[in-house]
Amino acid sequence: MTDLRPDPDALLARVQAEAARACRGRLKIFFGAAAGVGKTCAMLEAGRARLQAGVDVLVGVVETHGRSETALLAATLPRLPVKRIPYRGTVLQEFDLDAALARHPALILVDELAHANAPGSRHLKRWQDVDELLAAGIDVYTTLNVQHLESLNDVVGGITGIRVAETLPDWVFDEADDVELIDLPVDELLARLSAGKVYLPEQAARASQHFFRKGNLIALRELALRRTADRVDAQMRDYRDHAAIRDVWAVNEGVLVALLDVAEAERLVRAGKRLAERLKAAWHVVSVETPSTRRTAHRREALAAALRLAESLGAVVHTLAGIDPADELAGFARSHNIGRVVLAQAPRRWMPGRTLAERLAERADDIDLILLARRERGPAGLTALLAASRDYLGLSREAETRRRHISLGWAAAIPAGVTLLAWPLRGVAEPINLIMLYLLAVVGVAYRYGPGAASLASVLSVAAFDFFFVPPHLTFAVSDTQYLFTFAVMLAVALTISHLTGNMRRQAREAGFRERRTGLLYSLVRSLAQAPSEDAVIRLAVRELAESFQAQAVVLLPDASGRLVYPAGASGHGSLHGADLGVAQWVFDRGERAGTGTATLPSSGALFVPLATPSARLGVLALSLNSGEALALPEEHRLLDTCATQLALALERVRLAEAGEQARLASESERLRNSLLTSISHDLRTPLAGIIGAASTLATRELAPDARAALAAGIETEAERMARLITSVLDMARLEAGAVRLSPEWLPLEEVFGAARHALASRLAAHVFHVELPPGLPMVYADSRLLERVLVNLLDNALKYTPAGSTLTLSARLYPAYTDLVLEDDGPGLGSATPERLFDKFQRARPEGNEGGVGLGLAICRAIAEAHGGHIRAENRPEGGARFILTLPHPGPRPELDASANLPLGEP
Repeated sequence: MTDLRPDPDALLARVQAEAARACRGRLKIFFGAAAGVGKTCAMLEAGRARLQAGVDVLVGVVETHGRSETALLAATLPRLPVKRIPYRGTVLQEFDLDAALARHPALILVDELAHANAPGSRHLKRWQDVDELLAAGIDVYTTLNVQHLESLNDVVGGITGIRVAETLPDWVFDEADDVELIDLPVDELLARLSAGKVYLPEQAARASQHFFRKGNLIALRELALRRTADRVDAQMRDYRDHAAIRDVWAVNEGVLVALLDVAEAERLVRAGKRLAERLKAAWHVVSVETPSTRRTAHRREALAAALRLAESLGAVVHTLAGIDPADELAGFARSHNIGRVVLAQAPRRWMPGRTLAERLAERADDIDLILLARRERGPAGLTALLAASRDYLGLSREAETRRRHISLGWAAAIPAGVTLLAWPLRGVAEPINLIMLYLLAVVGVAYRYGPGAASLASVLSVAAFDFFFVPPHLTFAVSDTQYLFTFAVMLAVALTISHLTGNMRRQAREAGFRERRTGLLYSLVRSLAQAPSEDAVIRLAVRELAESFQAQAVVLLPDASGRLVYPAGASGHGSLHGADLGVAQWVFDRGERAGTGTATLPSSGALFVPLATPSARLGVLALSLNSGEALALPEEHRLLDTCATQLALALERVRLAEAGEQARLASESERLRNSLLTSISHDLRTPLAGIIGAASTLATRELAPDARAALAAGIETEAERMARLITSVLDMARLEAGAVRLSPEWLPLEEVFGAARHALASRLAAHVFHVELPPGLPMVYADSRLLERVLVNLLDNALKYTPAGSTLTLSARLYPAYTDLVLEDDGPGLGSATPERLFDKFQRARPEGNEGGVGLGLAICRAIAEAHGGHIRAENRPEGGARFILTLPHPGPRPELDASANLPLGEP
């Protein structure tokens, strides 16, 4: 066993997880295959043992189902009273979560973790109650049957013919601190059922004919054993990661199929599938890309076909990249704790050397190697080999042939050029220095044109050095045999350099390819996250996918009837001539991909991928690949699936955002409508009632002149109140619609203040009113009618919310660029209301008060101030009362007027 230093990031994550778990209680699940195996009794026995050890133990809830032995055992422990919940004429008994939290024992026993709570409970399921107990730091013992796991619900339903309604998420089971399997042989369980120890006699008879058939119980027992074994395996792998153990522990059957020889790839996949089935084990299929791997079209197609076959047979497919396949396979097998590796027998080699199996056995002697014997190649194999060779050499394509000819031409021309440059140095420079020039040329050829051209350049460089620079010159004869050693070393060094440089070039190209793919995926995700609308999301996605996959792309969305339609008038949604809407509709309805490269309608000419999220199917992404090899490998399909998922999530995001905005606007409109109706109904009803009462009195009674005058004055007052209300509503509507045109001019503040005071003279008589103006005749640039309206509204608001006898002060503060008009009072102030919200429509300082108005006065003030390019704000005065400040900007220098024109403003 080899112990290595743990990864610091993994160690930090583990420490953080353990710190989080330290604050929670511990959960132990007593797990079984079916009712009656003894889970509840085992839980109660464990609780009694903890109680005898001095632990504060409490029984939260126990479902006895009429079993006397369970009831007697539960009676030996402290028990929490059940909570009684009335439901449809009966009373249900449920676990009392609040009482358990208040009692806060060290350990609580809660039976049947997957139980559904009665309507009206805090949580829908009992496992949610348990989660809250754990969060409170209380340890919990509970019970669970295998059929209640969500992931196995359909499996159990297929076996027993009964779908269990009460399930819980698998993560609850996986995150439990302890799981104890309570197992009982099937025959013993059936005997307990017959003896009435599981259900009451009439229930037992029905159960034995349906759920408790022997075959069902055997299958459920196997599921429980396997699920427990999977959990133990996960714990074991977690321990290995924590302890940095690299050796394989052959405690779990696992099969790894290595696809390195494409000629035997499909045989290897099928052999691995058969072995995994016999062992009942999980299996993985791995392809390894190395610098020396020939990435020919034939190899890519054969490898892609084998990987697709492996996925269809249930394997987990991986693509690894590295220098030595033996190192990559050994590392993968150790990280996944796989003890069997299936390889193809190495072909016969003319050069001596260790095979992959030998190197892998040397690096991982704790792994069993299974070699698949090679089949003798017949004519068909020779034909395939020749076809692959032609494809690798580029003989099947004219463009690649020309490119290869050009590369070989440069491989011959560059050594010739070096010879011409070095010829004048003959006799001046040492031969070893001339050899360096040729080696430099080989490096350049290898970097630019690849290993094939570099190999040719290596041979030609050695020949040119021998012919031109080794005596006797201009002949291949060698006078000194030492030069033969020089030639051999030079050729070996040149070939090695060409090979290493070519490998480095290939690795750089592959790394650049993967980096571009990663960058494009990052760019797609970032762009989609910032897209503000559905149209922008689709445009960005189509552009990124077309660049990434070298394909024509289109996003097909359904119409109101649910039928996919081609985008009309939206060129940014993509263009894909010949996209079969019938295939796209099938993909949309089924939620499965179809088209090129799939098993469904592969001749359709395009690849159709569903755009779906966990909550809905949104559309279909169709791609027509410019190159048939663009999606040859499963990793490229996974990249496309990731892009499609991100596109679907982005579409759902913008749709939810639009729906949320519409809902907000509808809610706001409804709130404004209700506020308007409420305010107007209240403020219109009151004056109308007064007018009607006064008018009827005048019409039906003989009154003294003073009484008639008082009633007429009341009618006039109420009518003016109604007129102000209607005027406010109409003014607000005109301001919001932009129908009010400003006619600003320079106005004397005395006239503006005087007009506002005159409009409210009768009401101001009950208050102390002061006007404070700077010396001279200050001017303000505004629309006189609208500015007067602002001041009247501010004064009217102050008169409503200040008691009689209060002091109101209207003043002005002059600044070079603007003027502040300030209204202050010494009343009760703004209270706890947010000052800024007072300027919202239909907002009143005291909605419950009896002051009149619909809450539009201050909103009109703000609209008028903003129309002038200014603003208005409110605040509480430190000495008590409220202050409103209207700021109006100046378009230029303030004109000066003769101060003798001042008209004094007295106090009413």
